[in-house]
Amino acid sequence: MLDILKALADETRLRIISQILKSEMCVCEIEECLGLTQSNASRHLTVLKKAGVLDSYKNAQWTYYKVSDEFLRENKELYDYLIKKISKLPCYINDCDKFNECKIKGLCDFKN
Repeated sequence: MLDILKALADETRLRIISQILKSEMCVCEIEECLGLTQSNASRHLTVLKKAGVLDSYKNAQWTYYKVSDEFLRENKELYDYLIKKISKLPCYINDCDKFNECKIKGLCDFKN
């Protein structure tokens, strides 16, 4: 539990979670959407994955992240709290706008 709370005690990681709660995301979408460098995004994603909050899988050269099914099962109250409160982050609206732009661009489509 401490690992989860430590992982969630960072604004950038909360921003990442706030977008992944809507839909799984590729690393390049996370970088673009939140204005993160590749190394910064990877560092934060590693913390969230090690804490068991996120899972990842590869599809061709892209790595996608989603909320862990185990995290959802074992931390239902925390998940519900995040869903309820995460939209209060100061950057949430702007991040959501950029999320929508990224999804429209299709950054990780196989056609690109």
